[in-house]
Amino acid sequence: MTTNGGSEPVIHRTPVFCTIVPPHILDHLAAHEDRALADSALRTLQHDSAQRTRRRVTAVRTATAVAGPATATAQPRRTIYDAGHRTDLPGTEVRAEGTEPGQDATVNRAYAGLGATFDLYLKAYERDSIDGNGLPLNASVHYDVNYDNAFWNGDQMVFGDGDGEIFVDFTTSVDVIGHELTHGVTQYTANLEYYGQSGALNESVSDVFGSLIKQYSLGQTADQADWLIGEGLLAPGVHGVALRSMKAPGTAYDDTRLGKDPQPATMQHYVRTSRDNGGVHINSGIPNHAFYLLATALGGNAWERAGQIWYDVLTGGELRSEATFVDFAKLTVAAARARYQAGEESEAALKAWAQVGVQAS
Repeated sequence: MTTNGGSEPVIHRTPVFCTIVPPHILDHLAAHEDRALADSALRTLQHDSAQRTRRRVTAVRTATAVAGPATATAQPRRTIYDAGHRTDLPGTEVRAEGTEPGQDATVNRAYAGLGATFDLYLKAYERDSIDGNGLPLNASVHYDVNYDNAFWNGDQMVFGDGDGEIFVDFTTSVDVIGHELTHGVTQYTANLEYYGQSGALNESVSDVFGSLIKQYSLGQTADQADWLIGEGLLAPGVHGVALRSMKAPGTAYDDTRLGKDPQPATMQHYVRTSRDNGGVHINSGIPNHAFYLLATALGGNAWERAGQIWYDVLTGGELRSEATFVDFAKLTVAAARARYQAGEESEAALKAWAQVGVQAS
């Protein structure tokens, strides 16, 4: 930590390139005998690989002021751009903060999703936007041709329209928007390294808050929620319900074109691999399931007690950038005790982690 020339501390953060559709799904599609389908997946893979390389080469550790408490009057500052099926960002501005909806449903969904994310962080956790200091929320839609992904590039959201056969428009699922923007929150807080268990935690935190944003916007309690990530993204005819399931990791899809959901629910089936940055999109199923177990054990609105514990750990300053599952689990128990004393919250957290094979005591 340094200062910005005065007494206010600043923290240095390195953004990462994060996508909602994991490489293992696109790898499977790229090998399909249907050349049109395979070409869309291959094009998306090549684009994503180039973006990750560019992000590693050009990433600059930017100085960001430590977030202060948000005021009740804080408002989002959203701008939506149309990329026009090109890859030059951001594109042409098509909707600014406070303007009326237009005829493009994709633009309207992106605008609403950015707002839903802003609302959850402000009203549940008193956080003013992604950085805690009112960061403008920018998004580009209609990116590239048949682009099968959505991503946070360290500065803004980007949405593809999908290929229409496997994936539909990526603004369809508000939890996807919340997931990607939460990578920005992590970037400005714990800055979890995007590899191995810390990378899986990075992905899991985005799934957790993506799901909470959906639940908050729909007014759902923990037992009413579907706990799916990307529900509605799969086109008709695809055998699956979403990209991931926090309630039952490994069950989100089983399709001849997509393959079978490989996520484990417990450490017994932890996947050791060098692909996908050490399996960050696969092993995230374990902490995802732990959060689901905690939230449903506590009941009520999951963004309240369970979500507050996760938020406290993410923003508390004690979570190392290279944290393991055990590190994170222990901090959640400590955070539960710090906020709720000797109540049911810490015991429920201990039990949830134990159920997925992670020792938090």
